[in-house]
Amino acid sequence: FIQVKAGDVLFQIDDRIYKQRVHQAEAQLAMKEAALKNNQQQRKSAEAVITRNEAALQNARAQNLKTQADLKRVQELTADGSLSIRERDSARASAAQGTADIEQAKATLEMSRQDLQSTIVNRDSLLADVANAKAALELAQIDLQNTRIIAPTDGQLGQISVRLGAYVTAGTHLTSLVPPQHWLIANLKETQLAQVRVGQPVTFTVDALNSEKFTGTVQSISPATGVEFSAISPDNATGNFVKIAQRIPVRIAVDEGQKNGQRLRPGMSVQVTIDTRAEEQQ
Repeated sequence: FIQVKAGDVLFQIDDRIYKQRVHQAEAQLAMKEAALKNNQQQRKSAEAVITRNEAALQNARAQNLKTQADLKRVQELTADGSLSIRERDSARASAAQGTADIEQAKATLEMSRQDLQSTIVNRDSLLADVANAKAALELAQIDLQNTRIIAPTDGQLGQISVRLGAYVTAGTHLTSLVPPQHWLIANLKETQLAQVRVGQPVTFTVDALNSEKFTGTVQSISPATGVEFSAISPDNATGNFVKIAQRIPVRIAVDEGQKNGQRLRPGMSVQVTIDTRAEEQQ
């Protein structure tokens, strides 16, 4: 029944498997990030190839203009007998080759553009892989962190129900943590609530402390009767109705700094008196 502070480690689960899962997730993330970087290099390479192929297309067009001009001059000279038919045919072949070179350069450029587009599309998939790997790493880290059971707030531990080396599963009750703040739940009859208001002063006696008197304040009033929060609420629509005064929970904050206030324990029986003459707290 020791006192603990928020953040204190209460239990430690064997974390060897969870550490390895974190290392595995880190390796997967590194691999996915490397693939993404490789994709970036492939994109730069594809862009450089496109630039080179565009230059090749421009050169093929320039060469084709030259061969077409040469063909025109050769045809004129052949017509007046200055050049032979063989030379004209050779010029025609060169001009045809120039046109073919342009088409080849266009096809090569289009293929390089498709390669770039494929690289860009693949990048989206790689980005998704990296995001998925990061999420997997975060989940593994959360699982590792959950091997340390931390006190969420200051308080006092109840009975510890496990021992060193015991196997536990999700939902296993390990211990109870009682916070230092005290409050009461007074289940008042609905006929007693007419004058009860939030902020009214309260006095109560504790049976376990020889009816010692303590003070407090009405903090809140339940929005419904206690029976409405039960697993099976009553249904009076059948016509079988017996009028019974219902109980409505009223939460009462216990004033701090009272003598023997540290001796109050959850579950103790008390008798409550509310000063309904006091005005409602504004």
